[in-house]
Amino acid sequence: MKAVVVTGPGEADVIEIPTPHVGAHDVLVRMRACGICGSDALYIAIGGIPPREGATPLGHEPAGEVVEVGAAVTGIAVGDHVVVNPMTAPSGIIGNGGTHGALADHLLVQNAVRGQTLQVIPKHIPFEVAALNEPMAVARHGANQCAPRAGDKVIVFGAGPVGLGAVLAFRSLGVGHIVATDLVAARLEKALQVGADAVIDAGTQDVAARLIELHGEGEALFPGRAGTDIFLDAAGAPAVVDTALAAAKKGATLGIVGVHKQPVPVDFTNIMSNEITIVGSMGYPDEFFDVTEDLIANWEKYAVIVSHTIPFENVGSAFELAATPGAADKVVVTF
Repeated sequence: MKAVVVTGPGEADVIEIPTPHVGAHDVLVRMRACGICGSDALYIAIGGIPPREGATPLGHEPAGEVVEVGAAVTGIAVGDHVVVNPMTAPSGIIGNGGTHGALADHLLVQNAVRGQTLQVIPKHIPFEVAALNEPMAVARHGANQCAPRAGDKVIVFGAGPVGLGAVLAFRSLGVGHIVATDLVAARLEKALQVGADAVIDAGTQDVAARLIELHGEGEALFPGRAGTDIFLDAAGAPAVVDTALAAAKKGATLGIVGVHKQPVPVDFTNIMSNEITIVGSMGYPDEFFDVTEDLIANWEKYAVIVSHTIPFENVGSAFELAATPGAADKVVVTF
């Protein structure tokens, strides 16, 4: 079968590898869609993931169709459409340093257990939408880390795929009002489509002033803070942290789910005096299949996030498009 493998620094090639053998507890999935993540470009640039430098299979956002079922597997049948949790593979995270990647004709799901390593989805859900399950789980965990309460006022910085997923997550968690902010007008329009109550164009509007208009003024050591309860950074830009902490009221929470490539200086006097909580978020320890349920129920909203679908035979173009700033929102490779 064909698979995308990092072969050296700056190099990822489609190569021929053996189709995996299906053990008694495994299933084989014919890939139908796999999203491209920003981390894929990083793995290519550095030449793989230790200890698999130069031989890293790529693809960790899978959706596909079961084509072979091991003798000891129950609850899963040939022909089922499934999403796969890449973090549960015993041979390492799928597409993140493990022995298998989802940018391939077939994916072996080891220890296949419905609701633990994979989940069956209805056949009317488009595969390219189902492939959003993994990045949306990242977004859901980011929202959960902020411990939202019913009625909270929230702002999400960055309306890319994870930011849009966070809007969907906060909506499903019952917060009271959600604002999304970005520099790209088209992304702000998508934020409204998936459930944001309001948007702020960070390129033309004063984010802090607009937040006070939307959420009122919050209690703080000094006046001029917004009544916003949760600030979620899904952009990974230093300006986001600066803006959020300058606007945060007493007791507010700043969640970090965007990847920061450089350290960001923080005024800890502000953190201390206003008792601001800063919390990080990585992966999705428990959220993967919670997202599956919401995705099934609201798949048409999730579909808004996919901006491009590109056939597997043009996977190089998919990597290039996904790595070009502002060129795409979510790129999904289809099979």
